[in-house]
Amino acid sequence: MATNSTELVDRYARGLLTIVEAEGATERVENELYRFGRALEGHNELRAALSDPQVPVERRLAVVEELLGGKADPHTTAAISHVIGSGRGRLLVEIIDAFMRLAAQQRDQAVAEVRTAIDLTAEQQERLRQALNQATGRDVELKVVVDEDVVGGVLATVGDTVIDGTVSRQLARMRSRLAGSH
Repeated sequence: MATNSTELVDRYARGLLTIVEAEGATERVENELYRFGRALEGHNELRAALSDPQVPVERRLAVVEELLGGKADPHTTAAISHVIGSGRGRLLVEIIDAFMRLAAQQRDQAVAEVRTAIDLTAEQQERLRQALNQATGRDVELKVVVDEDVVGGVLATVGDTVIDGTVSRQLARMRSRLAGSH
């Protein structure tokens, strides 16, 4: 019986979470995996290189070591290397996202991916977290991504809920209103 990719992704994520929890490294590994996953999303060449079966696995693992060795928690490097070494590099971002979701669920939280044009201060992050808690009715953990495509404002995603408070969205609303008033 063939395993579908969703089951495979879930199995890998659960396995990685079990290991890092046992090692007491969940928080740091979670943050590093999140950043690595977002970086992969933005770099098609790197994502392709790490998942290309034509590239020898030793070379793919050397790329991971080059990128993370000595800079990331050894558990983070080992987790990514395990996924790539197992020939699942094409599923790495999905496995990381599933890992994030499972780790948050274990803390009885939801993950809120927040995209902004600039870094947020700790105070701004806390205010935003409180607002998202209220808006979603859940305790959320923020994962902030500085995204140059967000000109200003905030784009927050919590599960299937998207809250678009970006300047681009506000301008689109204004254009729509102006077009409707003619």
